[in-house]
Parts: sequence; C-alpha cells; structure tokens
Amino acid sequence: MPTALQSEAVPAQTSWEQLDLYRFFAHVLGSPSRERYALLHSREFAASLRQLWQELQCEGEFPDLAGFRSFAQYEAAYIALFDVGAPEPPVPLVESAHHKAIPAQQIALENVLFYEVLGLHVNPARSFADHLFTQLEFLSAVRYAGDQAPATESRANLARLERDFLQRHLLNWLPAAEAKLRRLDPPIFPALFRPLVVFVQNRLGQLSAGVS
Repeated sequence: MPTALQSEAVPAQTSWEQLDLYRFFAHVLGSPSRERYALLHSREFAASLRQLWQELQCEGEFPDLAGFRSFAQYEAAYIALFDVGAPEPPVPLVESAHHKAIPAQQIALENVLFYEVLGLHVNPARSFADHLFTQLEFLSAVRYAGDQAPATESRANLARLERDFLQRHLLNWLPAAEAKLRRLDPPIFPALFRPLVVFVQNRLGQLSAGVS
C-alpha cells in the first residue's frame, strides 16, 4: 500500500478542492511525531481547518482547537485513545474492532480483495488491512487512478470501486468511532474526525449521484 504523506503541510491559502483529502486526513491523524504536533498546533492549521469545516458544512460551530501542552501529552493521549487499552483502546482505528459479530479475518480479507483490484498489497508486519490509514490510502489510490484514467468506462469502474468500498467498509465503522471520540472529548482529535466523516459521507453522495 502507499504510505501516508510524511511532510505535506497545509498552505496558508488552502485550496481544499485541489488537495487529496483522503491523504490529508491520513497524514494529520497519523502516529505522533514532533512535526505533526507542530502542524496541529499552528495558527495556520487552525485557520485552514476552520475553512474546511465551513466548506464541508459540518454541523455546529467550529470547536476551540485548544491543544496539548506538550508533545509528550499529545503522544500519550494519542496512544491511550487509539493504540492501547484493555481489552482494546477506547477508539480503535481498525474496522474489525467495531464489528464483533464478524470474524476479523473475514473483514481483513474483504479489504484485501478490494486492494487487489488495483494490484495493491498490505504488509501485515507494518499495518492491518482494515486500519483507517490503510483504507484512506487505498481510497486515495483509487481516486488518483480515476483522475488519470483515459477512458470513460475505466473512470466509471473506478468510481464504482470507490463508492462500494466507502459503503461496505469505511462508512460501515468510521461514524461509530467518531461518536465514541466525541463522547470522550479529548483536545483536537474530534475536530479532525468530524470533517473526515462529513467528507467521506459527501464523497459517497457525489459518487452515488454519478459525480466523480
């Protein structure tokens, strides 16, 4: 699978229509790093995220982006929310964690079958097939392939692939994860998850309406 952007900054005058929002969210919600901490706590990022919130027409007022006092606090909160817990973290970023009635292996296999349509493969030593970031990177690859496809039929097939994956996988668990996070109300992260959910819901609406 492609890897999330490691150095993509948000320009002061952001043109959100030109930015790959799948990769943007994979980047800003990625594992803690000092670079990411500095980005999330910058005034430029707050202004750009407010603009995105308004353009997506997210419900409610844009939240106060009061952040973490230190990188260590940010890192500890991220790990405690998304990575570690007994028997699991409060908000797992893995689809199978939200569907206990379905075997995790089955969910992972269904994701892998989608990835193989584009010839993409997941290294199980580095990532889960049904992890949020793997799913976002796949959707980014599908959309890029659709933008580059020369034939109308190919573009239509790729749009259908993106739509089906959103319905069957990402939107099958992401809203529930976002609701859990909103109830916990930690700094910053709910303000990132809400526009992510709205974006993918809007994207599904566009694809269902035939707008690729």
